[in-house]
Amino acid sequence: MMTLRESFERIKKTDRPMLVGLLVVLVLAVLVAAVLPKFLYRASERADEQSEDQQTTLYRHPLTGASLYEEIQLPQVFSVMIDNHEEAWPPTGIDQAFLVIEAPVEAGISRMLAFFSEEQTVDQIGPIRSARPYYLDWAAELDAMYVHVGGSNAALDQIASGGIFDMNQYWWGEYFWRANGNRYAPHNVFTSTESLRAFYLLRDGAGVAPTRLYDVWSWKDPEPTGKDGVGLYVDFWAPVYTVDWEYDGETGRYLRFQFDDPHEVESGEQIMADNVAVVVTEIEVIDNVGRREIRTTGEGEAYVLRDGIVIEATWKKPSTSERLKFYNRATGEEITMNAGVTWIEVVGSEEDIRIE
Repeated sequence: MMTLRESFERIKKTDRPMLVGLLVVLVLAVLVAAVLPKFLYRASERADEQSEDQQTTLYRHPLTGASLYEEIQLPQVFSVMIDNHEEAWPPTGIDQAFLVIEAPVEAGISRMLAFFSEEQTVDQIGPIRSARPYYLDWAAELDAMYVHVGGSNAALDQIASGGIFDMNQYWWGEYFWRANGNRYAPHNVFTSTESLRAFYLLRDGAGVAPTRLYDVWSWKDPEPTGKDGVGLYVDFWAPVYTVDWEYDGETGRYLRFQFDDPHEVESGEQIMADNVAVVVTEIEVIDNVGRREIRTTGEGEAYVLRDGIVIEATWKKPSTSERLKFYNRATGEEITMNAGVTWIEVVGSEEDIRIE
């Protein structure tokens, strides 16, 4: 019998290139069989990751702009009056609000309206203070439940006339508590999102909760610059309530300072925002106590700080029930806000701010 070696030796020299070619093809086939499955698996993984990324950005949370896998209905909004008197410091829960509007009240003190979405869990929010008419207009544009402790006569009259989804601690005390011991009246009233949801379900069952029809902003993802950016100084007249917003290029967020110190909540976390806007409007002192009347509808000059830059803007709010929005003063287009937290500072004059 002829051995394998003898068989190869009998192959003519002219046939040997064909044999080499066959061997090369055989080796390549083995390599492809070994590598191709891994390549296809990795390509499939990349395709799945790209598909997942596209899916996450297909929808946005209506209130925060956060990327979502699927569309959601307009959430119920809770708006809470937050005390900023120095005897009420430090606040709690306000760092978790998706939107805060800060405006002056009496004696050069500012007060904040903090907005929360129904799915949030915030164990303590406050201290909570009394209502003023202009905050009612900002709550109304989001069909929000308005949470407060009493209020000025003008604000209470406006609430009594209807159109406000009201939650007054005077009448619904079981949904609030007083932190007696380390806090003192009137700076010691608090609530939680659990209590707010319970009240909402009660009133919704009674047919009192409004239909949610509010408009939403346009959103984009933040773009950290990695370097210093433009900041904002706000003067609310009393030096202890002056505010600074400083841009952090590494995180792309704005850090809040009050009276030159980091503005921290009770947990020690500094308050931050992804957008800071300024509304310039008419503010008038209307009585001996120093209460203000603030124009909330119409339009006026504004500024939007985002991604370390400032955009000269126009604010527009056609009516109390319509959403406050910001438009680029140069192009007239609505400004796309960074997903996340927004603070709006309301002042009576451009002399009350410094952008640098």
